[in-house]
Amino acid sequence: MIVAPSIDVRVRGLTKHYGDVEAVRGIDFEVEHGEIFGLIGPDGAGKSTTFNVLAGILDATAGEITLLGQPPRVARANVGYLTQQFSLFDDLSVDENLHYVAGLRDVPAVAFAERSQRYLALMDLAGIGDRLARELSGGMKQKLALCCALISEPRILLLDEPTVGVDPLSRREFWSVLARLASNDVTIIVATPYLDEAERCHRVALLYDGTIRDLGTPVELEGKLNCRRLEVRASDIASAERTLDAVADGIIDVQSYGDRVDALVHDAGDGERVVRAALAAGAVNVTSIDAQTPTLENVFVARLRELGSGIPYTPFPTVSRSPAENGALAIDAHALVREFGTFRAVDDVTLKVGYGEIYGLLGANGAGKTTIIKMLCGLLTPTSGTIALAGRSGDLRASSLRRRIGYMSQKFTLYDDLSIMENLRFYAGVYGLRSSERDARIAWVIESSGLRGREGLLTAKLPGGWKQRVAFGAAVMHDPEILFLDEPTSGVDPLARRQFWRLIDERARAGTAILITTHYLEEAEHCNRLCFMAGGKMVAEGAPSAIKAAQPGRLFELTTDAPERAAATLEKLFPPWRVTLFGTRLHLIEIDEGDLDRATDALRSAGVNVAQSRRLPFSLEDAFIGTIERQAAA
Repeated sequence: MIVAPSIDVRVRGLTKHYGDVEAVRGIDFEVEHGEIFGLIGPDGAGKSTTFNVLAGILDATAGEITLLGQPPRVARANVGYLTQQFSLFDDLSVDENLHYVAGLRDVPAVAFAERSQRYLALMDLAGIGDRLARELSGGMKQKLALCCALISEPRILLLDEPTVGVDPLSRREFWSVLARLASNDVTIIVATPYLDEAERCHRVALLYDGTIRDLGTPVELEGKLNCRRLEVRASDIASAERTLDAVADGIIDVQSYGDRVDALVHDAGDGERVVRAALAAGAVNVTSIDAQTPTLENVFVARLRELGSGIPYTPFPTVSRSPAENGALAIDAHALVREFGTFRAVDDVTLKVGYGEIYGLLGANGAGKTTIIKMLCGLLTPTSGTIALAGRSGDLRASSLRRRIGYMSQKFTLYDDLSIMENLRFYAGVYGLRSSERDARIAWVIESSGLRGREGLLTAKLPGGWKQRVAFGAAVMHDPEILFLDEPTSGVDPLARRQFWRLIDERARAGTAILITTHYLEEAEHCNRLCFMAGGKMVAEGAPSAIKAAQPGRLFELTTDAPERAAATLEKLFPPWRVTLFGTRLHLIEIDEGDLDRATDALRSAGVNVAQSRRLPFSLEDAFIGTIERQAAA
């Protein structure tokens, strides 16, 4: 007899108005017991409003919403909520934050002692109870915030963009914890701008303009797209992108990366013929074309474009400076060391970045990336080592040099109590733009940010993604020769992120040298070269494709009838970083020949049936985590 799944969350006709603004427009969905359900959508789609209604913080304007059969305000005792901002007190320690939340939730002292130890151990935070929250990295803060949300042992967990600003290693650990919680009967609803994370959900709903436009498992949504993704490598990536972008028939979407162009086509064979013919006609030499399955991000972008979403591309105004010589180094840093007391944050790092190159710095929180950028910008003095920027090795704080550099910091670089226009006029003055350039550059920022008509808004009232767009525009409006971008797309939705990267690519093709940090490894594929960092040291460097090709072993995807049990079984057999749960699918990295057979035998012994296994190419995230973990074990 088939038992119908129990429904923990039921939403019928949820509508929410803020005055004349209809933020959510009659959405319907159900979430099953023990399910991880994802809400994805662009900024302003209604995700946070939906979470606030589910959490009982806001009343719905209309609709029927029940959690565990009760209205949200009644069900709150059984609901944990992790908000978009860090929900911690920076001046309290780890233990004090947990005690505070436990007191609010009336958790008995005996239960608190057991639970706090269990959850801190689960999040790998044991032994740091006296450390202040402000001293934790972004990933550790989010894991502590999740501990606080779990301390009352809720039956439903609401997570609104819980991993924004968290490094890839911590994000994977975070999602492993969520998978274990779901297998232990916790129902989870999560919003995320990272669609590689959404792949780990059992089902996802695409929310746009306050309505649900698609709902299903990641595999179902990818299948609905009915497309293939061609990875095209060619002699001239910029020319290949322009050529394929102009093809009207046979190519659905084109996006360039650091060493390739992705073309979305209906059929792999027909699409490859169209691509080869177009590139041959454009005199672009093709190195290779590989057919791959589309990603959930492909689905997201294609669906939103069907709905007319997206910001029209606005080219940068006329460039006034002369491009640097080909082959010249914009950034030449040798043997950089930076110590804070006895702690060595950066240890013997050498970077050489040419004009027109996009160079990515990747690493876990605390790896030394931001410290390197601050030294290169002249904000920190190296303990030892040398730096030359734009051929100058003297005073890096000189105003003449600073006007040739753009910097977008990890924190928002805008003044919240100024309007968008006031911020942009301020930066135009700081960078010494002439009045003849200023108005055109400010107009470009407004247009490329999709904020025409909203110039008078205070930046404090902008959603995070919109703030990031304006901050990026402010950093590049003076057309710098060297551009430092420290996590510029953190919290930005995939469509806006694509716009960001088109603008970044344009700056690079105009001759700007770009050094960028990011925690989103899909976008790191845009870089010409990458550097992986761990503990302040460089542990790998090269083009994205070369780094992936250098990974030992093979990656397999397993489809089973009990994915959570399968993951728990294999984590006892292999190091946890080699086993990753993606919703109903399981990824396993085979290092030694026969690992896959050992895994299949172990699952069979545990009563888990493997319906299918297939080999996949390594992603950049797999390469990053594998490299960092092998370095830590060395």
